[in-house]
Amino acid sequence: MAPLLVLGWGNRSRGDDALGPLCVEALRDSLAAPLQDQVEFLDDYQLQIEFALDLVGRTRILLVDASLDCSAAFEVRSVQPRRDSSISSHALSPEALLQVYVDLQGSAPPATTLLAIRGEAFALGEPMTDAAQAHLAEAVAWAVQWMAQTP
Repeated sequence: MAPLLVLGWGNRSRGDDALGPLCVEALRDSLAAPLQDQVEFLDDYQLQIEFALDLVGRTRILLVDASLDCSAAFEVRSVQPRRDSSISSHALSPEALLQVYVDLQGSAPPATTLLAIRGEAFALGEPMTDAAQAHLAEAVAWAVQWMAQTP
């Protein structure tokens, strides 16, 4: 099992909501040869409870999603387990996902970082905005450096 997991989510049919999966795709495509066995990539429409099992055995996790709340092109923050109302829904918050991990494993989750990329338009059938494409490029550049760091 690869020690690093990169997990992005979003809907490719909803304009800038595709930022998470597109970031995962770009990172997969740009992965340096020495890291090939060190990183696993996953993407989906939303965070789901089952992803807690994908966290097992990792040393670091990078979660990637689109955001309307970013003031910059992207924002990075550490994520800690926390029970919230999303824990009983289809789509979990990053904090709730980590809480599910704690509940299942009885131990602290791997170090988890959230990369939130600023999006502007999330309408069904809309293309990604030019601004979101620029934000994606900046976020990918940051994430490439983050992946290369040793924990």
